Amino acid sequence: IHFLHVGKKPSYLFPNPKQLKKIDKNQQKKIVQGARQLTEWPKCRNIKALENHKYDYRLRVGRYRVFFNIEAELRITRIEEVKKRDGRSY
Repeated sequence: IHFLHVGKKPSYLFPNPKQLKKIDKNQQKKIVQGARQLTEWPKCRNIKALENHKYDYRLRVGRYRVFFNIEAELRITRIEEVKKRDGRSY
């Protein structure tokens, strides 16, 4: 699943759709809905800035974490990974 909305609103992109295909369909929908809120950056909920991590932010969606970086000047959010929350998520 790739999303890239070009226009005045910020965009978001899933560069690795294989990660989503491994996840239950109901959870996929919740993750996509959570990602849609990123178009309202910085007015998003369940976001945490990460320190000493290869990604800048994480979005909490139930038991899953969506790791992403923001390219502010291009208004694009690149979603890098989707992982189930466990001891190795971070």
